[in-house]
Amino acid sequence: MKRALTPKDVAAKKWVTLPWGERWSAPFGYPADNASWFIRGASASGKSSFVMQLGKELCNYGTVLYLSYEEGVNQSFQRRMGYLKMNEVQGRFRVSVGETYEEVVERLKRPKSPKFVIVDSIQRTEWDYKQFEGLVEKFPKKCFVFVSMEYKGQPMGKPAMRVMYLADMKVRVVGYKAYCQGRSTGDAGAYFVVWEEGIIQTSNKL
Repeated sequence: MKRALTPKDVAAKKWVTLPWGERWSAPFGYPADNASWFIRGASASGKSSFVMQLGKELCNYGTVLYLSYEEGVNQSFQRRMGYLKMNEVQGRFRVSVGETYEEVVERLKRPKSPKFVIVDSIQRTEWDYKQFEGLVEKFPKKCFVFVSMEYKGQPMGKPAMRVMYLADMKVRVVGYKAYCQGRSTGDAGAYFVVWEEGIIQTSNKL
């Protein structure tokens, strides 16, 4: 049986946190570099652009693997990479399409495998909850970013609902704004601007 931790033991624990600037720290604080993320949003909310921007930022702290199950590498995915200038992180950002769960595990077991792994989306992988949980448990030093579709304002499907509770960082993208709803938050009321012009257009329609 493992020894139970005392308050002193808990207080002494230390984490390596993401040392990013105010644009990211204001809405999201300084999460551990191995914290798991759950990002959800409706279609046309700015979710995909936010995920790509997060991936680009994470390239400053390690290599990023984008598992593109929902879009593959279609025209819109290519355009998104273009206008977000993902060529600036050439060598630190990789995209993989159609890998099975077993292939993902084997890839992540390799020496110098990516530190950050984006899974887009939960629904299109067709994995069950135990597989998502298994990734986090098998690779505790890595950061997993799980992306979810929404249905009527909620994560779509039972596996996604359970993964949301598994994650440390819970983010919802609405109207081109990304709000942190997780255990590590930044300034009260702060949000990440995904696309400023989109926010103006949405506000005008309202």
